[in-house]
Amino acid sequence: MQAQLNTLQDAVRQAAAGRKVLRLRGGGTKDFVGQSLHGEVLDTRSYAGIISHEPTELVITVRAGTPLAEVEAVLAEKGQSLAFEPPHFGPGATVGGMVAAGLSGPARASVGAVRDFILGARFINGKGEDLTFGGQVMKNVAGYDVSRLLAGSWGTLGIITEVSLKVLPVAPAEATLMCAGLAQAPALDLLHRWGGQPLPLNASAWVHDTTAQPAQDMLFVRLRGAVAAVESAVGTMTADAQALGAQVTRMDNQQVAADWAASREQTLPFFTAPSDDACLWRLSVPQTAPVLELPYAQYIEWQGAQRWLWAPASAAGALRQAVQTVGGHATLMRTSRSGGEADRGVGVFTPMSDALQRIQRNLQQQFDPQGVFATGRMGA
Repeated sequence: MQAQLNTLQDAVRQAAAGRKVLRLRGGGTKDFVGQSLHGEVLDTRSYAGIISHEPTELVITVRAGTPLAEVEAVLAEKGQSLAFEPPHFGPGATVGGMVAAGLSGPARASVGAVRDFILGARFINGKGEDLTFGGQVMKNVAGYDVSRLLAGSWGTLGIITEVSLKVLPVAPAEATLMCAGLAQAPALDLLHRWGGQPLPLNASAWVHDTTAQPAQDMLFVRLRGAVAAVESAVGTMTADAQALGAQVTRMDNQQVAADWAASREQTLPFFTAPSDDACLWRLSVPQTAPVLELPYAQYIEWQGAQRWLWAPASAAGALRQAVQTVGGHATLMRTSRSGGEADRGVGVFTPMSDALQRIQRNLQQQFDPQGVFATGRMGA
């Protein structure tokens, strides 16, 4: 594999010398996220393979070009998993793309994000230097935790080549409760109350389900943990929801697993655009944020912290003002069928403050002084 690593380094050095921009690409399953991309594509999938997996130490070290599905299959054989449930958005998803995107699935609010599971990383900076940070244990960092800084960097700091991840055992027990008839406000209040109790609440999702007959508000909660803890929580949470007038059903684990996976992969009916001019927006707010009075249907995850909705690009200002009042931000995740690239003109990401912009510019100057990875994905 050293030859493949050398090839990547040479590509970066040549780009730096020739003032060219490289657009890093693994499986390309998340190409739709971010501002319009430019630059010469550099495929990173040749540097692949699992370097080591220590099941007793709960650590796996892999090369970044490794298919994410391959890693998950290896972990499943040992009864382990990536607890943050990273979305794939397609069969070609790679570990490097997972880290670079920094996106997490339904359990993120309970277990943590991608960056919380990164123990160490190896990457090539904009000078073509091969750098290593962190290690394979939790307490391994002195100074800046650069390895976790790579999570969510979208390939703007360097080529992630290897990463060591903390993995967790699959929970011995799981249960999903469907609470029908809970409007958004009481559902959020209930989630906030449960969040303050020692309950094995792992994931949640609220939606006004228009596929049901008749359409109704639905709250889904997933519990994971020890058998006794899950069974006790089922009784407690069922009683709490019923006290608010909800009809509570315990769902079959095998059947509902597909729904949680569809939530992670954005293939639920909600994620089908309702009109040609509708864009998919991701609203990131504090978990305790109240109901946002917006004229758009919402799908709410992470115990209230992540809220999805479809709205035209022209609604960007109103959406961002609404979330900023509660301390959050709005991201345009998918453009509309009619607007396409033009929708990105409103800004995919909420503009950063002057202080954060200075920090970002300084980081990019340190890691990539020649702008080899300046694809424009995160804006100017």
